[in-house]
Amino acid sequence: MPDILVLYYSRNGSVARLARQIARGIGEVDGMQARLRTVPPVAAITQQAAPPVPDDGAPYVDRADIAECAGLLLGSPTRFGNMAAPLKHFLDGLGAEWASGTLVGKPAAVFTSTATQHGGQESTLLTMLVPLLHHGCVIAGIPYTEPALTTTRGGGTPYGASHVAGQQDDPQPTDDEAALARALGRRIATLAAKLAA
Repeated sequence: MPDILVLYYSRNGSVARLARQIARGIGEVDGMQARLRTVPPVAAITQQAAPPVPDDGAPYVDRADIAECAGLLLGSPTRFGNMAAPLKHFLDGLGAEWASGTLVGKPAAVFTSTATQHGGQESTLLTMLVPLLHHGCVIAGIPYTEPALTTTRGGGTPYGASHVAGQQDDPQPTDDEAALARALGRRIATLAAKLAA
């Protein structure tokens, strides 16, 4: 059964919860399944190596996950309108995959979370798409045929799924945010199935 890689970095749980909603959407497409993976944190000074498996949540990603996936969804919290350093660090190390065309023709999309409504969701999503374009991915967003895109009072954009955590840093997506995340997962899984046919 083809895997759609849902690769993310999550600091406080918001992005991880969006990833699980996306995985649910992927699972709604016949013959497709999600492979949840995360990236390790990075630090300017390293005292010791990160454990090979995180204490909880998804396992760390490795190059085989990239090579084996039929589609890719990238998620990151917003850092000043851009993706967080751990995800960027991982992507910056994919030179061999770029040179060999590992992701060429695979459908891809992005998702994020911010603390505030105008905290840079759209710029983060757009800048996360740039490496995917360099890798030759087929980029997809959320079309306005998804009703929650026009009713959401929180996250959710045509550029990708998103969540507004608010001042209380609530990691739980709203009903609309969760619906849009599942829709994005279904969309990438459906495109991957069509491209493989």
